[in-house]
Amino acid sequence: MIVVIAEAALADLVTIGRFIRQDNPKRAATFVAELRRACQELAEIPLAFPAIRTKAGHDLRRRRHGDYLIFYRVTDRVEVLHVLHGAQDYLAILDMP
Repeated sequence: MIVVIAEAALADLVTIGRFIRQDNPKRAATFVAELRRACQELAEIPLAFPAIRTKAGHDLRRRRHGDYLIFYRVTDRVEVLHVLHGAQDYLAILDMP
């Protein structure tokens, strides 16, 4: 299955990298690479992670990687929509138009 990383998810990865880089530049690069790998691995096991329904009624799936959550949708491909810290109000973010 093909994995597509949406622009919003790419922006999330940049934000995560910048945040971590403030304290540990080397770890920032390796951690973002781990997150990207975790996204790509969804091609092999797209239905292995829990499904959630947002307030707006969107059916998504969520994969945890450390303190971060990868939100994605499965159709004929895997579309990674966001990569967010688990402490964020992610349901509010996911329900944004």
